[in-house]
Amino acid sequence: MYLTRFRVNTARPGARRLLSSPQALHAAVMSSFPALLPTAQGDAGGPRVLWRLDHNARAEVFLYVVSPAQPDLTHLVEQAGWPAAAANPETPGWHTRPYGQLLDRLSEGGMWAFRLTANPVHHIRRKDGEPTKATAHITPVHQKKWLLERQERAGFRIIEKPHDQRLLPSGTTLKGHEHHGDRYELTVRDQRPLSFAKSGGPTQAQRRPVSLLTVTYDGRLQVTDPEALRRTLTQGLGKAKAYGCGLMTLAPPVPNAGG
Repeated sequence: MYLTRFRVNTARPGARRLLSSPQALHAAVMSSFPALLPTAQGDAGGPRVLWRLDHNARAEVFLYVVSPAQPDLTHLVEQAGWPAAAANPETPGWHTRPYGQLLDRLSEGGMWAFRLTANPVHHIRRKDGEPTKATAHITPVHQKKWLLERQERAGFRIIEKPHDQRLLPSGTTLKGHEHHGDRYELTVRDQRPLSFAKSGGPTQAQRRPVSLLTVTYDGRLQVTDPEALRRTLTQGLGKAKAYGCGLMTLAPPVPNAGG
């Protein structure tokens, strides 16, 4: 497995086109692997190509890719990078490093900072007799709950704050839904509604609209099941993986100011 980071040159027209279309960016990412044919059927239970955009600032956007094979992002450098700088072998335009060392370091009880961009949805039936429909969670309370409901199966638990560091009490919402207040070391930010046309065939009439909502989670976790967490890191978490969702990355935790 490999982890790759590519800084997007947001001043270039090609970059703006890719940033405005998750489908186009997905196609560009998948084109980074010469041995990966578009018609190939991957292992449904194995590692897959995952990607995520981190919008740290207007002109500071990074593309992260986790993949079983090492990518070649030359075409992305040409479209959305700094081609002249990349001509220097010391600054190729992207950085790739083996991911297996980090995966092997995961052990039960280990603590990590994490980031995840996901598509938190639930299935509801609006009217009797209608089929259920995937609907986005739009409030931070429900978005946090979505992740908390998946943490055990994904191989981790989100760390709880000491009681004297919690600023908001837990309780229930006006509609009677449980919320956890400021209990967890978890924030939700960068909510982005995405709408684009997905190609369903060669003609314009076969293009269908796609709408989804993504959010980014930042927090700290403790490993409860190393093997399950490895699957989460290499297979993704949640839906819409083809559109930049599901990739969780880890980093050594920064000590809390309060201890």
